[in-house]
Amino acid sequence: MSSLITVNNLTRHYGDFCAVNDISFELATGDILGFLGPNGAGKSSTMQMLTGNLAPTLGEIVIDGIDLLDEPKKAKSALGYLPENPPLYKELTVIEYLHYCARLHRLPKPEANKACASAIERCGLGEVRQRLIKNLSKGYQQRVGIAQAILHSPPVIILDEPTVGLDPIQILEIRKLIKELGNNHGIILCTHILPEVQAVCNRVQIINRGELVYNADLEEMLGEKQNRVDVSISSNLSQQELDSHDIFSSVEKTGEFSFIAESDAGAERLTTYIVEQRWGLTRFTTVKDTLENIFIELTTGDDNDTDLPAVSYTHLTLPTNTNACSCGGGRGD
Repeated sequence: MSSLITVNNLTRHYGDFCAVNDISFELATGDILGFLGPNGAGKSSTMQMLTGNLAPTLGEIVIDGIDLLDEPKKAKSALGYLPENPPLYKELTVIEYLHYCARLHRLPKPEANKACASAIERCGLGEVRQRLIKNLSKGYQQRVGIAQAILHSPPVIILDEPTVGLDPIQILEIRKLIKELGNNHGIILCTHILPEVQAVCNRVQIINRGELVYNADLEEMLGEKQNRVDVSISSNLSQQELDSHDIFSSVEKTGEFSFIAESDAGAERLTTYIVEQRWGLTRFTTVKDTLENIFIELTTGDDNDTDLPAVSYTHLTLPTNTNACSCGGGRGD
């Protein structure tokens, strides 16, 4: 599949400060890419460069085969952009505003009529097309903002915080719309809301201190650490004693009678091993990482000092000092 966006060695300096340092990535049709990073990480500078509003110090941005620096107008025509605060003229009706945007894109009138009708249908604006934008709910105003972004059928859509300020029902509606748009476009979703990325994106990119620290499929990202377990026992083992067991690739004592470990042996083999050691196994939990866990680990660089919640568990509870076990599986909240 050909790339809609190709970014090579993108760098941006503000004086001596490097806000974005040598990042590279691609976006293809069907991708919904979640672009994440803490405040000050370089997210906004990257978005500004991708949309042609900020010149890079170094690097290359190619949009739908067009170099943004060499042919900025042509490259920008392949972009649809929804900034965090949509550029709405609230004294206009929805249809008036979209026709105004069509003129800005220099669409001929017959084509503009068709484009406005299509955007209204795709964004679910049919019932409010004749209403003043200022009288619409925040959710519908966001829909109008997305409609102007897709009006000229751009292959690439960039959405900056598209659900900020919306109520839960409106958030679900916008997320559904984004997923539908992802079938025919490449989408970059820039947001601080991690559950939103997990709900709609198939790829995740994390930037920290100007550097791209992660770029992978979301499913792959969340599946990387499924060999982590949280264990409680009745024996008070020291960290040194735990470290001496080769079955653990890593192990950390988290309490007087508990530890977290990683092992490639698998849950069943690991359970049997702990029982054979007669440590008095009382609880055995396999931990599934959340996007929040991984984000914190990658952007703080100190996962030992952070109490990271898990979202999915398989529990095993045993009576103390038993040599046999019975397993029961369950899914946590």
